[in-house]
Amino acid sequence: MSKASEIDIVSVSKIYGNTTAVHAISLKIPAGSYCCLLGPSGCGKSSTLRMIAGHESISRGDVRLGNTVVTDFPPAKRGTAMMFQSYALFPHLDLIDNVAFSLKMKGVEKEERRAKALEMLKLMQMEGYANRRPAQLSGGQQQRVALARALITDPEALLLDEPLSALDPFLKIRMRAELKKLQKTLGITFVHVTHSQEEAMALADLVVVMNDGRIEQAAPPREVFERPATAFVARFMGDHNVLSGRAVSSEDGKVVMEVPEGLKFAVHGDPQDVGAPVDIGIRTDRVRIEPASSAGLGFNGVVSNIEYRGASVKITVLGAGSDDFTVIVGDSSFYAKPVAVGDAVSLSWAEEDVILLGRVTA
Repeated sequence: MSKASEIDIVSVSKIYGNTTAVHAISLKIPAGSYCCLLGPSGCGKSSTLRMIAGHESISRGDVRLGNTVVTDFPPAKRGTAMMFQSYALFPHLDLIDNVAFSLKMKGVEKEERRAKALEMLKLMQMEGYANRRPAQLSGGQQQRVALARALITDPEALLLDEPLSALDPFLKIRMRAELKKLQKTLGITFVHVTHSQEEAMALADLVVVMNDGRIEQAAPPREVFERPATAFVARFMGDHNVLSGRAVSSEDGKVVMEVPEGLKFAVHGDPQDVGAPVDIGIRTDRVRIEPASSAGLGFNGVVSNIEYRGASVKITVLGAGSDDFTVIVGDSSFYAKPVAVGDAVSLSWAEEDVILLGRVTA
């Protein structure tokens, strides 16, 4: 396979008429890494992927693959290959001819391209199905064929647009492991679009969280999980509660913010102007059902919902201006001291489990 290339996205925008789908984003994807573009529908992640591939024109900015600016190159000249969500296999061709199709378009001799196609099918453990048609395959098998077809062009980067979305939950988990193993084996750069937080965390070396055409955070999975950069990332990843208010004091590395209901909360972080909007994040699995030991590190609320999740229990609490403040406790801890919907509870957390969240500027 070709050596992997770094992908450098430089102030790239995509504008459709009066609508800006992607707002001047800049991102470096290291060579040989697995990058997931993550976010809700309509956040600009697929448009970004298609601009890297050359299937979507760039309104402003540049894309560089390795040392080459490929902004104006057609898809076939970029050194990338794209695997589409639908797989887009030709129903009338057998698997060898499906996989070899791009080589046929390049004028490669029949024997050579079929030999290379068989080699790619072997890589995907699909050589035993070489003479079958796509309709005779399962969803997971079709995905492997689509991967083989993308990889036969010997790309420097493989671009995947929601490749697991059509698979059932059990197959998704299996194919996740196979994609990660394949990326490590080939050593090329993978860029994978998904709206699944779990999928991105399981696969990526670099998670890029997008919202409204902007990058909210680009970091390794553990950093995104433990230190979300913004309130959007904290809410979207689902592992932090977010409380929003205004700064009332900021000194000695500690910010005190007040929510509209009048409660005050303390957090360590950079100085904030008094009156400035402030968001704080509190880990859902670090909240305790017990009175706070110091000011600004807890509140009293009312239990509104309880969900049993096997190893853990999710408790939702109304209070501090939030109608979905979440507490995740282990099942044994919950049943040792159970609470019920409608119960008044005191919640608390430690100083190290609350973070000051940043804001994305337009």
